Amino acid sequence: MSSKLSVVIITFNEERNIAKCIESVQLVADEILVVDSLSTDKTKTIAESLGARVIEHAFEGHIQQKNWAKNQAQFEFVLSLDADEMLTPELVEEIRNQKEMDFPFAAYTMPRLNFVGDRSVKTCGWYPDRKLRLWRAKDGNWTGINPHDKLKMNMGFDQKRLNGDLLHYSYTNASEILSKSRKYGKIGAENNKNMSWFNLIFKLFFSAGTKFVRNYLFKNGYKEGKLGIIICWGQLIETNSKYLGAIKLKIKNR
Repeated sequence: MSSKLSVVIITFNEERNIAKCIESVQLVADEILVVDSLSTDKTKTIAESLGARVIEHAFEGHIQQKNWAKNQAQFEFVLSLDADEMLTPELVEEIRNQKEMDFPFAAYTMPRLNFVGDRSVKTCGWYPDRKLRLWRAKDGNWTGINPHDKLKMNMGFDQKRLNGDLLHYSYTNASEILSKSRKYGKIGAENNKNMSWFNLIFKLFFSAGTKFVRNYLFKNGYKEGKLGIIICWGQLIETNSKYLGAIKLKIKNR
């Protein structure tokens, strides 16, 4: 008898994406749990119509929301997704095979393929963008610094690398890259304001420029033409906003 799997999705006003996300996991999920942070659109209605269990929970941060959500899951193994992500058939088949073997590993990573509109991007440091998203829930928790969460396993657990892509429809168009970069930079500033002065100044002057050069030149961002410039510039904006903003908050709170 194979193990059962809970797919956990956090949402807020995701009526544009939630159906595709849920439909992509239906062949592998024994439970689809949507934790919604009080959406004002049709997210909840669409999710419930596709068989998902929906729980509403006020948003306290990406890391806090994902940890709370995984603790509501019914089954031992959890696959955590954002609403703008979906599994490829290849990834579904790999997960089904592992499920039939009772998940012999405690955790599974998968490459994530990011999109701008309908265009996939494998340059700019965006691919394979490998993520740990499937794991035995009691053996790992979400950590990191908001808004960039990271799943961390307890020590001593083996991980398996899956090969099928997790598709991430992160931006509807190029202009959205820059607006989200500013938004994430602002969130990052608030969550980095307690970093030391030395680290903040060092990262402000060296991290942003280094990242731009690395991703545009050495990670082949230039091959994307104008889009590559926008993506790498957005990365620079987010990094600058995060550390400069944290410095300003630090000065304000002195």
